[in-house]
Amino acid sequence: MAQARKALSKSAKRSQGRAPSSSARAQVKTFHNYIGGEWVASVSGEWFENANPADTRDVVGRFPASTATDVNRAVEAARAAFDRWRHTPAPRRAELLFRLGEILIRNKDRFAAEMTREMGKVLKETGGDVQEAIDCTYYTAGEGRRLHGFTTPAEMPNKFAMCVRQPVGVCGLITPWNFPMAIPSWKLIPALVCGNTVVIKPAEDTPLSTFNLVKACEEAGIPAGVVNLVAGYGDTAGRALVEHRDVRLISFTGSTETGRIVASTCADRNAICSLEMGGKNVIIVMDDADIDLAIEGALWGAFGTSGQRCTASSRLVVHKKVYKQFTKKLVERARALRVGDGSDPNTDVGPVINADAVHKIMGYVEVGEREDGARRACGGKRLEKGEHAHGYFIEPTVFADVEADMRIAQEEIFGPVTCVIPADSLEEAIGIGNGVRYGLSASIYTRDVNRAFHAMNEMYTGIFYVNSSTIGAEVHLPFGGTKATGNGHREAGTQVLDIFSEWKSVYVDYSGKLQRAQIDEVNFE
Repeated sequence: MAQARKALSKSAKRSQGRAPSSSARAQVKTFHNYIGGEWVASVSGEWFENANPADTRDVVGRFPASTATDVNRAVEAARAAFDRWRHTPAPRRAELLFRLGEILIRNKDRFAAEMTREMGKVLKETGGDVQEAIDCTYYTAGEGRRLHGFTTPAEMPNKFAMCVRQPVGVCGLITPWNFPMAIPSWKLIPALVCGNTVVIKPAEDTPLSTFNLVKACEEAGIPAGVVNLVAGYGDTAGRALVEHRDVRLISFTGSTETGRIVASTCADRNAICSLEMGGKNVIIVMDDADIDLAIEGALWGAFGTSGQRCTASSRLVVHKKVYKQFTKKLVERARALRVGDGSDPNTDVGPVINADAVHKIMGYVEVGEREDGARRACGGKRLEKGEHAHGYFIEPTVFADVEADMRIAQEEIFGPVTCVIPADSLEEAIGIGNGVRYGLSASIYTRDVNRAFHAMNEMYTGIFYVNSSTIGAEVHLPFGGTKATGNGHREAGTQVLDIFSEWKSVYVDYSGKLQRAQIDEVNFE
């Protein structure tokens, strides 16, 4: 477990070393865990501070530095509430979730503004983050009257066969900082409609947005103990949740490396594990593409959320016939993007999340500059003066003439950096697209329907777009990827119900005698 502690503690270090001004500190609001229907401090008596990545002097709040004892209390509360919640008819559970959606709508603007303050992305994107939680809530609430099993003919006469869903139990939800309300909703809402109770640990960089979601659950009337929230670091609260014997399921979104540790720990105690991890996504631009449209998609995919999406367009594979034209236009547009505070409506690209992210991203910029043949066409610098002096700002960065096997084309950077890779043909582009360890999202820009369908069939990813960017998933379709992106599960859509419920097959024999399937012969006379 030493390796697990090391990996899960990386994020814990992010909050260290921040020095807010005394005036900001005096106005800092203190938040509490939510356990068994009550807002309570951690038994540790300790707190961590959540700072605005656009201006680290601005402290968003103080949050509990929770321990294993806090997690144990939350799990016990979830266990105590489980039977009552699972016995609540699914349509009634769904009515509470619909009420939750109404509360989210009412508070959308405030939640978006607070998310921009704690996470950094621009207001239109945080508004979209909250809207995705709203969409997920409404969509999933509808499943309260459609938690379908099915009936099927039995192989023996006078026998009825069917299957139904049943809840899993207590679910541990570990969520990331880049979509701090949308992704928690993807996990929380399906878990609840299926009849589970939950303990959620939000990312320590963005706990406020998840607190807002849980507070809305409380306002909606979801019973005490059904939803529990424990803030804290990965190596304490996160590890305790993953290792807890009474947590039947762990749903984790984060890095592939940490996901492997989570999976291994769950395997040791035979717990269910759902993983959503990294991506190295590709946009393929063919010679017949609408180049201006492809540029729009590349800019949005590469630099939306400052490139901090698992679906970010970090590779642009461009046909050689249009390579120079595409690269020139892309660089011109990337240079024109305004980097700044996400709360400013004129900002195109906000800050990255923290100092560790800056270090990692700038390290990859240095790697790209050392790669033989790659050319930094624009960006690549940290902005540290004037309005950028107190935040984590990096210029939108484009590397051109990149080869497919270079590190910057293979490894997930998770920042505003993209690579342009030339290709001679569609087949070569598809080969490059598939030639990474991940398989989350891919896209092609072409006017040829045959090319579009061929790429759609051959790209081994969980998501595929035609004439659109690699980002923009909708809640009624399954979300997830192949290879190192996950472990085969899907979030969103009705497919997410298979994570948070287990199948029970039911046989009713009304023949009045013992009938042995696969053994007794059936008389058809």
